[in-house]
Amino acid sequence: MRLALGALLLISLNSAATEAPLRFVMPDSWAMPMVQLERGRPTQGILHDVMVSLATQVGVPAEFHVLPRARVQGAMEHGEVDVRCYAAQSWLPNPGDYLWSIPLWTQPDVLISRKQPEIAVTPANLPRQTIGTVLGYSYPALQPLFDAGRLIREDARNQDQVLEKLLAGRYRYAVSNQWTLDWFNQRLLPDGQLQGVAVLQEQSVGCYVRNDPKVPAQRILRTLLRMKMSGEIDDIIRLYVGKP
Repeated sequence: MRLALGALLLISLNSAATEAPLRFVMPDSWAMPMVQLERGRPTQGILHDVMVSLATQVGVPAEFHVLPRARVQGAMEHGEVDVRCYAAQSWLPNPGDYLWSIPLWTQPDVLISRKQPEIAVTPANLPRQTIGTVLGYSYPALQPLFDAGRLIREDARNQDQVLEKLLAGRYRYAVSNQWTLDWFNQRLLPDGQLQGVAVLQEQSVGCYVRNDPKVPAQRILRTLLRMKMSGEIDDIIRLYVGKP
């Protein structure tokens, strides 16, 4: 009897171990179509759907940790979370002990305005003025101009708020990724849509995983590769913005 009970306990412990959730971290500055946050929890969006599908295919529950952007990398370093997506190695202050996926998305940062200008816009030639930005985001193409005081950041908590302020005329120009701009414009009439006037930079981003024996890192990376190669990730993007 004791042997039987011991075997059952061992099976239960093994089952519990295999069911440990995959802990994803996401900054609270994300907006649709990347993610919809309701009461601090993600409910839909491109990255939400990718993460849920990834965890399902790996065979574990998905657990989301929504944090201020300044705390995201610290949570990875301290082992509080397991996976961060929509990131590039150049964004990390130190390389750390992480395993990286292949590039999964390519997103341009775009300088946007309420009206399409008659002549091409070059940020370095703009007169001194405020530019709408997201708190905690880095903008390498504009940073020298910010440092020199030729342009001034006006930070909002998330990308959607930046676009709302631009639409309301708080400033003439702002920065957005292309997904958020496309999503935001869907609710505006064609003649009132925000316009991309210059591509500031274009970067390939993916996911990275803590290199920890408790985390099924190789299974996660293989699953992400399969999701990308099969077209599943592009299909999720089309669901929200109509194009990959």
